[in-house]
Amino acid sequence: MKPGKRKAPVASRLKALRDRIDRLDEKLQQLISKRASCAREIAALKQAAGEDNFYKPEREVDVLRRVIARNKGPLSSEEMARLFREIMSACLALEKPMKIAFLGPEGTFTQAAALKHFGHSVATVPLGGIADVFREVESGTAHFGVVPIENSTEGVINHTLDMFMNSPLRICGEVELRIHHHLLGKGRSLRGVKRVLSHQQSLAQCREWLDANLPEVERVAVASNAEAARLASRDAQAVAIAGSSAAEIYELNVLVSNIEDEPDNTTRFLVIGRLDPLPSGDDKTSLLISGPNRSGSLMGLLAPLARHQINMTRIESRPSRRGLWEYVFFVDIDGHAQDARVRKALAELEKGSSFIKWLGSYPKAVL
Repeated sequence: MKPGKRKAPVASRLKALRDRIDRLDEKLQQLISKRASCAREIAALKQAAGEDNFYKPEREVDVLRRVIARNKGPLSSEEMARLFREIMSACLALEKPMKIAFLGPEGTFTQAAALKHFGHSVATVPLGGIADVFREVESGTAHFGVVPIENSTEGVINHTLDMFMNSPLRICGEVELRIHHHLLGKGRSLRGVKRVLSHQQSLAQCREWLDANLPEVERVAVASNAEAARLASRDAQAVAIAGSSAAEIYELNVLVSNIEDEPDNTTRFLVIGRLDPLPSGDDKTSLLISGPNRSGSLMGLLAPLARHQINMTRIESRPSRRGLWEYVFFVDIDGHAQDARVRKALAELEKGSSFIKWLGSYPKAVL
C-alpha cells in the first residue's frame, strides 16, 4: 500500500475527532456560562436576604467529593477536582471577590495551598509572618488566611499553634499539599555555590540530600522558601530550596529537582477566618484544652473521647504562658461539633478541664 493512501484515513479521523472536540468545547462553555448565571442569582438572593457570606466550605467540599465519586477517567480524580475547583472559584468571584492572606512572599508553598483551596479567581495577599496573616484576617482586611500547621516529616509549626491561644479566629478548612523541593540558582551548575538558603523546615526536609551532595556548603535559614529564591536571584554564589513557582517568579534555573528526603513529603495548611462551617459529612474538629498539673491529668481529660468512641487524630502540647510548667494541648478529633457524639464529648470535656477553647469544625481536606 502506498504511503499516501495510509495518511488519508488518519487525517480524516483526526479531523473528525477535532471537530468533535470543538463541539464539546462549545457545549462546555455554554454549561459553564449557565452555571455562572446561577451563581449570580444566588448572590442576588443572598444580598436580598441581607447575607454577606458567599463562601460555604461545606457546600464546596460536597461538590468536589461528588466530582471525585463520579469520575471514571481518563483524567485523574485530583485533576478533575482541580478543574472544578477553578470553575467554582470563577463563579464565586462573580458573587463576591475574596482576598486571601498567606505567608509570603510570592511563590511560597502557602500561596500554592491557598490557590489549591480557593482557586485562582481570588486576590492573594503575601505577608511577612504568620502573625501578620492572623492580624490581616482579624482586622477584616482579608476574608480568610492560609497558614502552615504541620509537615509529615518535620512535625508541627509551633508559631501557628501559639497564635490560636489569643486569636478570635476559627479554623474554617484545611489543605494538604504534596511538597516537592527543587534546588534553584542563577547559574547552570552547582560549581561555586557557597550558601544554601531556605526555610528551616525545608532545610530539615532535605537534610540527607544536602549531606550527600553539598556537605561543605553553608546552610542559611530564612523566613520562607520564596524569600530564599528572591535572595538567590541576587547572589550568584547562593542557591535556594523552593518550589517550581518560585523558580518562575524569580527567574531561577532548576538545578536539581525533587531533593526532598521523603517522596511523600506533605504539608498541612489551615484556612483561618470568622466562619463556622456547617457539617459536611466528613469533618474534623480542633480544640485547645488544659487540665490541672497532676499525675494522670491528661488521661482523665481525654477520657470522654474514648467513652464516646471519637477518634483523636493529633495531639500537641505547648506552654500555656499562664504559669510555670503549665501546658495546653492542641487536639484534632474526627467529627463536627454539631454531631451528637462530639457534642456530648465536648460537654464532658468542658466540665473536666481547667481551660478549653473550640477552634473550629471544618471539612477534611479533599485530595
